Amino acid sequence: MPKRRVLVVDDSRTIAWVARDTLQAAGYDVRCVHGGEDALKELEAELPDVVILDTFMPQMSGLEVLGKIKASARTCRLPVIMLTASGRHEDVLASYRLGADYYITKPFTQNELLHGLDLVLKQEKRSSAA
Repeated sequence: MPKRRVLVVDDSRTIAWVARDTLQAAGYDVRCVHGGEDALKELEAELPDVVILDTFMPQMSGLEVLGKIKASARTCRLPVIMLTASGRHEDVLASYRLGADYYITKPFTQNELLHGLDLVLKQEKRSSAA
């Protein structure tokens, strides 16, 4: 079975690398980019199985990126996990309203990240079988 591909989008290289190392150790194929525009370019080139997306980034916020992902016919079914420092109720709701599949607040544990991936990938598998 091929490795599942994950795109990590976070302007903090440290957070992106921690997520990458955690996911690679669990057997995922991981690509990291550090901004919204780079994420959209990466999605044009190749679709991953899931996107892990920071909310607060310069130039283009994660919510803007999420909106563009969910508005495109090519990427609208792509699972997106928000990984953000904000646990504010309004931010969580905004993410889910735009189509986020899961929401993890920073700081996060390896188990939280892996559990979130497991949940959204199982949901994706169920919905594609229907």
